[in-house]
Amino acid sequence: MADIKNFMQERAKREQKQLDYKKKIRKHKLASMYRILLIAVVAIALIVLMAVQYKRHVYTDYDTISTVERESATGAIDVRLGSAILTYSKDGAHCTNAKGNVSWNQTYQIQDIIVAVCGSTVAIASYNGRSIYVQDTEKQLNEITTNLPIRDISVAADGTVTAVLADTDITWVNTYPISGDDVYEGRTRMNGSGYPMAVSLSPGGELLGVSYVYVDAGVLKTNVVFYNFGRVGENNSDFTVSSNSYTDLLVPYIQFMNDRTAFAVGDGRLMIYGGDSQKPVSLADYLFDGEVQSVFYNDKYIGLVYLADEGDKKYRMDVFGADAEREGSYFFDTEYTDIFFGQDNFVVYNETECVIITMDGIEKFNGNFSKTVRLMLPTNNPYRYVIVTDSSIDTIQLK
Repeated sequence: MADIKNFMQERAKREQKQLDYKKKIRKHKLASMYRILLIAVVAIALIVLMAVQYKRHVYTDYDTISTVERESATGAIDVRLGSAILTYSKDGAHCTNAKGNVSWNQTYQIQDIIVAVCGSTVAIASYNGRSIYVQDTEKQLNEITTNLPIRDISVAADGTVTAVLADTDITWVNTYPISGDDVYEGRTRMNGSGYPMAVSLSPGGELLGVSYVYVDAGVLKTNVVFYNFGRVGENNSDFTVSSNSYTDLLVPYIQFMNDRTAFAVGDGRLMIYGGDSQKPVSLADYLFDGEVQSVFYNDKYIGLVYLADEGDKKYRMDVFGADAEREGSYFFDTEYTDIFFGQDNFVVYNETECVIITMDGIEKFNGNFSKTVRLMLPTNNPYRYVIVTDSSIDTIQLK
């Protein structure tokens, strides 16, 4: 009996030791887990703190990272062409990258230049001329010859071009795909479908938006019509897939932001279309009282600039998203020559000064350039930019 009793006692001791050992292991694991969680919480807090500080950090100056010399002709104009620089004049055009390398040079003689840009593609024509030159940042894509005088043009990212052509009593809206010789022709009359005030191709070249103005029983009206040159449009008369009519409204501006969304600006009214990549429909209308001074956009945002009617700032810009939601109103004093949108901010600048404002309304930068600036371009870094002057192409970093 003593042996059994001793055996049971020893067994109980061993089991207790095992329980104590398991408790220690469990306690150690819990302590390790708590340490890991604490480290993770601290790391997340540091990241959030750094993000907040970065978001609210205000830049006061900039460093010039690199400089490339350039020559500019008298009367030449510089515009953004993707991440490159398009320089054009009455005698020709050429494309230069940020390193100063010229990718192409096109000569012509044009007195009244029409330029249409979509991303990295440009179309250049002469008002009342009959030639359209189409290039991207790398090469010439096409040269189109029309049989009637050109009044207006629009270009898609793939090189498709729509041209408004003037005839005796008819105006033609012809679209020239980059892929072949087929031409989509449309004819309009002032007493019929109306006169095409503005045209815009989607970046992919499949959709076309046209604003037609006409008079019906003495009343001014506008039709904003969308055409689809793909399979969906082939099943519709004249490729028409949607139409929106407005009474007593002139709509001189229409523009695709991306392949799904377009907008039009009329007297006191902004209209946003989308919702269907094949048949754009009206998403939202916004009414405004002031006179629009300028319109700016990218694939995400629309900006309408007015003279400010309140406060101590001269200008107000109302910003709308591609989802048709209003992002906010922003005020600034800078006498701008250009405004462009970044991922979460916009840049207002002229030859001598620049202001950068986030969509949260934070002024990230407000300063002067050390050189006279002709053009400013964004880069992949949100606070590194390329500035183009008369004699150089400079890459700058805000600090």
